[in-house]
Amino acid sequence: MLTYAFWNNKGGTGKTSLAFQTICRYADRNPSKRILVVDVCPQANLSELFLGGLTNFGSKNLLERQGLMPRCSVGGYFQLRLPSPFAAPDFSVQDFLTKPAEYNPTIPQNVDLFCGDPLLELQANAINTLSNAQIPGIDPWIEIIDWIKDALDQVKDEYDVAFIDANPSFSIYTQIALSTTNLLILPVMADDSSRRAIQNAFSLIYGLKLPSEVYSKYAFANKLEQSNRSLPQVHIVAKNRITQYMGPASAYAAVLRSIEQDVASLINSNHEIFTFPEVQQGIVSIRDFQTTGVVAFARGCPFYRLPSGKLDIGGRRVQVQEKYKTDCINAIDALVNML
Repeated sequence: MLTYAFWNNKGGTGKTSLAFQTICRYADRNPSKRILVVDVCPQANLSELFLGGLTNFGSKNLLERQGLMPRCSVGGYFQLRLPSPFAAPDFSVQDFLTKPAEYNPTIPQNVDLFCGDPLLELQANAINTLSNAQIPGIDPWIEIIDWIKDALDQVKDEYDVAFIDANPSFSIYTQIALSTTNLLILPVMADDSSRRAIQNAFSLIYGLKLPSEVYSKYAFANKLEQSNRSLPQVHIVAKNRITQYMGPASAYAAVLRSIEQDVASLINSNHEIFTFPEVQQGIVSIRDFQTTGVVAFARGCPFYRLPSGKLDIGGRRVQVQEKYKTDCINAIDALVNML
């Protein structure tokens, strides 16, 4: 099973909305593939979108799933693991999964969902403490970092592709998610903080340009490599929310060029962490979805299923123009074509 993760340690890059549209479009274009979505984010926004969005009871449906026994979410699974952190107890991961099409008919039938959960924030301190335990004969950090891997290994023959939405942080549950990932999709915005964030991302995952050797033995990359585990490779850098104002002479375009130059430099020095040999082969530009995006996400609806014309959103009539919707679909298709 091939595993992608959408991640950037900076929030506000449009990661979750991009993940929702990309996953739905990929599933629609590949109806014979079985797809598992894993929402490793305490905000669980991706799960709410799959379960109906703002106007179609996505939040209510998510709470319903979290209210079951066992709790039908990543948090529920972690709750099961906490008393037995270093050896997986008997469990069936299917007990924790949801078929989103049963709640939201716009979602393809070949998608299953491992819901997100705010419990992850509460569990993080306990998980961190356990991962730092000193226990002869085992590596507690590795045992815990494999929690999601343990779950996915159980269903690796039942799904073709897994997509993970990872929290914009580098907390222990984000590390658990990224350690399971084969290919990384890294959304960035046209601002200086995004440039710094992408530089930080390479430090956090790959241990590049650490401020001191003191940090090396604690680095995520070194700890994985010492246990003969592979690191995810960067597969796509998505320049997200590109607008008509980002002309070649704009300050926004200058920042995006700087990000490309940073990536090109890293390809030359650390080519093994990328799946592409030339920077332009791994970069995609995604237009700002504007009103079409707002409507689609309020309804929990993929662009290709969204009707055009005037639609009711929270008691207000909002216009979705066919041309703009087509532009949004084409933008997502450009990313899906690279998967």
